[in-house]
Amino acid sequence: MAETVLNVENLTKEYASGDRTLTVLDHVTFEIQAGSRQAIIGPSGSGKTTLLGLCAGLDVPSSGTVTLMGFKLNAMNEDDRAYLRNQYTGFVFQNFQLLPTLTAIENVMVPLELRGDKNVQTRARELLGRVGLGDRLHHFPSQLSGGEQQRVAIARAFITAPRILFADEPTGNLDEENAGQVVELLLDLNQQEKTTLVLVTHNLELAKRTDRILRMKGGRVVEEMLMPVS
Repeated sequence: MAETVLNVENLTKEYASGDRTLTVLDHVTFEIQAGSRQAIIGPSGSGKTTLLGLCAGLDVPSSGTVTLMGFKLNAMNEDDRAYLRNQYTGFVFQNFQLLPTLTAIENVMVPLELRGDKNVQTRARELLGRVGLGDRLHHFPSQLSGGEQQRVAIARAFITAPRILFADEPTGNLDEENAGQVVELLLDLNQQEKTTLVLVTHNLELAKRTDRILRMKGGRVVEEMLMPVS
């Protein structure tokens, strides 16, 4: 039986809004096995991005638990959660989140440098080559197109060989052609590296290429769809 890398139990997130309480997530429960690909879909405001942030330990829930790689995030402080993220997770965001003063290769090297690893340039060069940017190593983000910036972000996400990759609308800021190219790169690298993928997307065609779709509405998971094996 596959290892459970993420377990979410009765996850609730509430915010104070004036004199009332806004419930963004309402008792969400699911688990994810190693090597699988999950898509989380739903209308804007359904809680998708909030759920992703809680699963990755970027925020803390109002109640419920998240267990990531066997570690209960609720019991950890921010420094410990940050260490856990750096050891086990990768991230791809809609808005790329590249550091503007660093070149493409320097951006990719950052996660391993934060670990204190040495000689990381070879791995960064190899990954940039795999995403088709072997000739853009020393370009700054402002010198790259949106599609190229997202490819740099994908290379950065994979440089730590993450056990689980969180992707939040990775094609949301791209035109159709670039979105298609980024999708293929993301899924190919995910398969090659045997990474677990948790993907928030509005792109139903992309969602259908995962193993399971969780559809959210009003802060709840209202439907779970298993995709046929292709």
